[in-house]
Amino acid sequence: MTKLINLNINNTPVTVPEGTLVVDAAKKIGVDIPVFCYHPKMEPVGMCRQCLVEIGRPMIDRATGKPVLNEDGSPKLQFGPKLETSCTTPVSEGMAVLTETAKAKGGQKEIIELLLTSHPLDCPVCDKGGECPLQNLTMEHGAGESRFLFDEKHHAEKHVPLGDLIFLDRERCIQCARCIRFQDKIAGEPVLGFYQRGRNTDVVTYSDPGFDSVFSGNTTDICPVGALTTADFRFGARPWELKHAASVCAQCPVGCNLTFDVRREAKTGGGYVIKRAMPRQNEQVNEIWMCDKGRFSGYQFTEAETRLRLTPVEMESALRRASDILAQSKSETVFLAGGRLANEDLFTLKKFAAALGAQAYLYTQHGGGEFTTAYGLTSGSNLGDLGKGDVILVVASDLYNEAPLWHLRLKAAAGRGATLIVANARATKLDEFSTFVVRYSYGDEVETVKGLPAKEKIGEALKNAANLVIFYGADGLGLAGTTALAQACADLVKERAGKANNGLVGVWSSPNQQGALEMGLRPAQNLAAELRGKTVYLLAADLAGDDPALAQALKGAKAVIVQDVLQTASVALAQVVLPASAYTEREGTFTNGERRVQRFYPAVPNVATSRPDFSLLAAVAKGCGVDLEGRSTLLVMNAIAAQESAFAGLSYAKLAEVSEQYPLIGRGDLYYGGTGYENKQGLGVTLAPAEAVTPLNIPYAALRPKEDELLGVPVTKLYDDGTTLAPAKLLAAHVERYRGVVLHPATAEKLALGNGEQAEVRLGGARYLAKALVDASISTGVVLIPRSMGIALTEPAVVQVSAAEKAQEA
Repeated sequence: MTKLINLNINNTPVTVPEGTLVVDAAKKIGVDIPVFCYHPKMEPVGMCRQCLVEIGRPMIDRATGKPVLNEDGSPKLQFGPKLETSCTTPVSEGMAVLTETAKAKGGQKEIIELLLTSHPLDCPVCDKGGECPLQNLTMEHGAGESRFLFDEKHHAEKHVPLGDLIFLDRERCIQCARCIRFQDKIAGEPVLGFYQRGRNTDVVTYSDPGFDSVFSGNTTDICPVGALTTADFRFGARPWELKHAASVCAQCPVGCNLTFDVRREAKTGGGYVIKRAMPRQNEQVNEIWMCDKGRFSGYQFTEAETRLRLTPVEMESALRRASDILAQSKSETVFLAGGRLANEDLFTLKKFAAALGAQAYLYTQHGGGEFTTAYGLTSGSNLGDLGKGDVILVVASDLYNEAPLWHLRLKAAAGRGATLIVANARATKLDEFSTFVVRYSYGDEVETVKGLPAKEKIGEALKNAANLVIFYGADGLGLAGTTALAQACADLVKERAGKANNGLVGVWSSPNQQGALEMGLRPAQNLAAELRGKTVYLLAADLAGDDPALAQALKGAKAVIVQDVLQTASVALAQVVLPASAYTEREGTFTNGERRVQRFYPAVPNVATSRPDFSLLAAVAKGCGVDLEGRSTLLVMNAIAAQESAFAGLSYAKLAEVSEQYPLIGRGDLYYGGTGYENKQGLGVTLAPAEAVTPLNIPYAALRPKEDELLGVPVTKLYDDGTTLAPAKLLAAHVERYRGVVLHPATAEKLALGNGEQAEVRLGGARYLAKALVDASISTGVVLIPRSMGIALTEPAVVQVSAAEKAQEA
C-alpha cells in the first residue's frame, strides 16, 4: 500500500502519495505553479527554473531524531535561504510550500523576464498565439516593461524544417527540452537533440530523413511556445477562431480520442472546414497522444476532390433503383461491410440483410473474431495499469506500423516492469523494449504460440502472470492463418476470461472491425465464389481496388450497389452508387480493439446530398418494404442495446460520461499539460465478454515453398495507398518511402537488384512493377509485400521476383 504524505501548500492541508512532486501536489488542490520544462508525463529536469517556490521543512533534533516543536506544539519549520524548483522536489511529511509570497513571485517574474530577453515579439503572427503558455505566463507573472535592450536580442533562423511535417522557429525556442525528452523517453526514438551551447543552443534532428518518428506531432502539443508548428496548421488559423468537435480516430483499431478544430472559410463559400486534429485525453485509450497518421490523414480524405456527390434528383433515383434491385434479388443478395462503418450502420445492415434473407459478411482478411469477442478485454481493463508481475504477448504484429499508440503504451508498460514478449518472423521496433524476443519462420506462427509454455523462462512468466494480455496480428498471414493463430492465443488466455486486464486483442486493419464482430458479422471463407451471380451491396469496401480477382468476381455479379464516401475502383463497376457521409459529418460509435465503445460527434455539415450509412440503408430498405430506423443514431443505439447482448445496457448517455483523469489536461493552464483537449464528451464503455467459443476445426496448413522459391508474405505499413490515406498530400513522401517489396540483401544480390532499383513481381498470373528495398533483418527466402500498395497479396504465396529490365528483355 502506498504511503501517504501530509503537507501544507499556501496553508492548505494536502495529502498525497509518497513520491509526488510538489508541483503535482499543488495541482491537486487547484494551485497552479507556473512551469515550462516540466510535463506531468515526463521525468522532471528542472531546466527552466520557472516553478520556483519557498519550501519549509520540519526542524529535526539531531540528538533525538524528533521534530523540534513550537510553543503551540506544532513542528518548527525551517525555510531554505533560496527558492527551490517544485518540479524536482518530492513532498515530505510536514513540509510547507509557499507559492504566492513576494519572494516566490519575484523569482518567477525574473525567469519570465530572462526568457523574454531573447524571445521575438511574434505574438500577432505566431500560430501559438491564443494558446501560448509563455504568453499567458507573461501576462500573469511578467514585468510591465523590459529592462533589456532590443538590439541585444538573440536572432536565429525562423523557418527550419525538422522534417516535412514539423517546422522549428529557433528564435522562439526557450530550450525547455520537452520535445527532446518526449522523443527519447516516451516515443523511444531519440531523433532530436541540442546542438552548441549557451545562447547559441539549438534543437536539431539527428535522423535521416529528418524527424523520423510517427509521433512527431505530439511535440507541437507540448511545446510551451510557438517554436514547433505543424505543416498543416502553420499560418492556417488563430486558436480563438476555432470551434471544437470531439471525435475518435478512424485510422486503426486503437480508437484514439481526438478533437477536430473547425472554422468557416471563404474557399468553401463560408462553410465549415476542419483545420487540425488534436489529441483528446483518455488515459485508458491514448492518454494525451496521437500518431502522425491520425493527425495528418484523419480527416483529409473527407475533403478530397474524389468525394461522391449526387444532386437531390439523382440521389432519389439511385435510392429507388437500389430498392428495385434488392426487391428482386432478396435472398440472392450479398452485403459486404468494411470495418470503417459505425456500429449503428452495421446493426442496420444486419437487420436489413436478415429481412431479405440475404448474407452479410465482414470484408477483411484478418480472422479470429470469434475469440476476441469471447476472450477479449473487459470492463476495468487499462493498459496503463499493467506493470510488474504482468505479462504482455505480441505475436505476428508490428504494432509500430499497425497500431502506434499500442506500441507506445506497451513500451511504457515494459518500462513499469511488465514482462513483454514479442514473437515475430522479423524484427520490429518493439523488440528493443521487450523482455523476450521469439523468432520463427513464416508459417510457424501457430506452433510457436503453442510451444511458448514449454520454454523455460517464458513458460514460467506465463504461468505466474498476475495479468495476461495477448495482441495478435496478421503479419505474413491471411484469413485462415490469423484464425488459427487466434485460437492458439485464446488457449493461453481463455481461463482468465472476464477478469480485468486479461484478454485477447486483435490488431485489426480498420477502426471498427471489433464492432462488426460483436454484431456477429464474419468474413467469407471464399469471397469471390460468394459474389458470382449475386446482387452485391458494398459498404465502405473497395474490392476491385484491392484485388483483381475480386474485381473479376464483381464483374460476374448480377448487380453491384456501392455505398461509400469516395470514388473507388468498385464504384466504377457499380450499377448504383450511393454517396455516404464521412464520419466527420455525423455522429455514431466505434468499438476499438480493446472492446471499448466510444462515441464520435459531427464536426462539419454533410457534403451535398450524402447521408450516414444507416440512413441510406434505411431508405433503400423502405423501398423494399422493410421498416428500419433511419433518422437518429440515438434510436439505433437504443435498439442495439436492446437486441445485441454484447451491447446490453449501453446508451449514448453512458458513453458520454466522464470522470476526472490525471494529469489534468486542457484547462486554462496550458503550460502544464500542453494544448491537448480535456475530455468532456465521454470516455467510452468496455463490453462484457461473449460466451465461450467451441474450438474450431480450422483447415490451415502453412505454405512451405521449395528451396529455390520465394515466399511472398503480406505485411502492414503505417503509410499506404489505402482509401482514407491516399488523399493526405502531406504524407505522400512517407508513402513513397515504403512503396516497394522488401528483400534480404543476399536475395537482392542474387537477383541482381540494388536497393531502390525497379523489380518485377509475378503473382497469380499478374505482373507488378515495384521498387526493391533491402532489409537484413528478414529471412533470405521471403519477400515482404506491403498491403494496400498496389500488389494484391492477401495471404502467403510463392512469388517470382526479377530485375525489371531483365524481365522485359525475357
